[in-house]
Amino acid sequence: MRLLDLLLGRKLANYEGEERKISAIEGVPALGLDGLASSAYGPEAALVILGAAGAAGLGQIEPIMIAILVLLAMLFLSYWQTIGAYPTNGGSYTVARENLGANAGLLAATALMIDYVLNVAVGISAGVGALTSAVPGLHPYTLELCLAILALITLVNLRGTLEAGLVFSVPTYLFIASFAALLLFGLYKALASGGNPAPVVPPPAMPAASEAVTLWLLLRAFASGCTAMTGVEAVSNGVGAFRAPSAAHARRTLAGIVFVLAALLAGIAYLASAYSIAPMDQSEPGYQSVLSQLAAAVVGRGTLYFIAIGSLLAVLCLSANTSFAGFPRLCRQVAQDGYLPRAFALPGRRLVYSVGILWLALTAGGLLAMFGGITDRLIPLFAVGAFLSFTLSQAGMAVHWRRQLREQEDGRHGNRARLAVNAAGAVATGLSLAVILAAKFVEGAWITVLTIPCVLALLLLIKRYYRQIDRQLIEEGPIDVGDLTPPIVVVPIAEWNRLAERAIRYALRLSSEVIGVHMTRLEGPDEEEHAGKLRRRWRNEVEHPARDAGLPPPRLVQIPSPYRSITGPLLKFILETRRQHPRRAVAVVIPMLVEAHWWDRLMHTERVRRIRAILLRHGGPNLAVVMVPWTLEEPRPEAVIAAEEPRQKHPALQREVEPAK
Repeated sequence: MRLLDLLLGRKLANYEGEERKISAIEGVPALGLDGLASSAYGPEAALVILGAAGAAGLGQIEPIMIAILVLLAMLFLSYWQTIGAYPTNGGSYTVARENLGANAGLLAATALMIDYVLNVAVGISAGVGALTSAVPGLHPYTLELCLAILALITLVNLRGTLEAGLVFSVPTYLFIASFAALLLFGLYKALASGGNPAPVVPPPAMPAASEAVTLWLLLRAFASGCTAMTGVEAVSNGVGAFRAPSAAHARRTLAGIVFVLAALLAGIAYLASAYSIAPMDQSEPGYQSVLSQLAAAVVGRGTLYFIAIGSLLAVLCLSANTSFAGFPRLCRQVAQDGYLPRAFALPGRRLVYSVGILWLALTAGGLLAMFGGITDRLIPLFAVGAFLSFTLSQAGMAVHWRRQLREQEDGRHGNRARLAVNAAGAVATGLSLAVILAAKFVEGAWITVLTIPCVLALLLLIKRYYRQIDRQLIEEGPIDVGDLTPPIVVVPIAEWNRLAERAIRYALRLSSEVIGVHMTRLEGPDEEEHAGKLRRRWRNEVEHPARDAGLPPPRLVQIPSPYRSITGPLLKFILETRRQHPRRAVAVVIPMLVEAHWWDRLMHTERVRRIRAILLRHGGPNLAVVMVPWTLEEPRPEAVIAAEEPRQKHPALQREVEPAK
């Protein structure tokens, strides 16, 4: 418990949940790092495609980025309306499910889950790419650095959303300030030189053109650059993380993220063209990211360069935090509807959904290992899920406003304007999704396209499983109080000792018909002597005291087990007992040794737990299994309660606890 308290913090009570919510100040680093960090790899992904056309292709980065900014503005207006319409949770899953149907909502959730996992992998790999740009000697350790950063972000998020927002606020606002200064200075130099500034550190030479500038090339560049918008959804999906008024704080956070992102994208695109910045191959030694080249060209490799690149590294690596904030909340909603295991809906010790956080870390870590932590290998998989969820969300909002128009006479003009905004957003994101699929399908987007139906099928199977359980467990009408004959109690014992005595005493409380079952191997004189000794002790120490007390004496049955098995012969005996007494229930009372310390388990077998599992699986509905423990070292209940439920200062708890004292 001390180790968990040190790593994750003390356990939080339910009433502390409101205090753990965030404002817009913490909201930007908690939910906006993905959007802000995508300004690093979004333009670079577009430049990688345009670089194939040489200088002529790189000159097209500005119109490409203008198209992306127009789409970003449409998404901003759309999600601004979504947050107002769904002030508790306006994520794609909720909007699509309520307006387009359960299947559309599930498709949106599936796409968004995959996008969240990819965002973690891409953000961390891009951050490590920035680090190896500044320190080339670390390039051979790219994957190890990625996994270490993933572990750190996971640990911080297990402590809570508020802590993540506070911890990540320093690098976030340092990144905004340093790159604002760098881009403004670069813009001043470019304008002062008539659009041809002299770089302090010249970037590498422009590669020779390998293809011409075509419409297909521009569409592919647009599709790659759209990865810069993947974090916009997170705010509407995490409205529940904000303190009251949640919608107002969420809107302020969304506005801040989009404004800073738009300024970064516009500045980077203009200066990359002005300084003739060409992308490099990340898998090759000596790699320099576009932003590293741009910063060196504007201010050289001095103090400001290392501050800017250092903050960029931190923001890129920590951009995965957006997914760690959004993914568990999305999984909670899906789990509450029965499409994910119910553990995803349970808050952990810090009032965050720990199972979702750990699952996200596991899947993202596997993805990083599979692709070696190289951003360029992951980018083609990216943005498909995000834009699919964008499209479904905007279409759902259009249906929402259309329904409002039919149901309400007042406010008709405002609802029409909102309908137009979300309808335009749905069309724009749908067309963008088509472009992304066409441009990236062969490069790797086919993996995402194939994964979406697989995950969707898995969610539907989970829902089917829970429906089958509900059908079996549902019961209507009063309880059946007839035929409540006490069960036949079977107690498996290895020898007569305190553990067996406690189990027999407990069995006598349940029923007057108790049977002790002992397995014998029938091999050699030692086994014969042991079996005979047990029979004698049973007569003297069990049967005679029971008769003296006026109780029916428990029987001892010794079953041969030549293969040293316990479970098989015991199960066979129970089934035979049930055949002889078809209207009687059978209870198996198993004596169990409870270890006092974790190392005690190394000295004992897991046979008792295996017996219990097999009996429950194959014993049928009229079989009950009762564990009777014997603790090697008596625990102190006060210490256990104090560890599980730390003392709180909440007045209501004080009033409940005081009378018990």
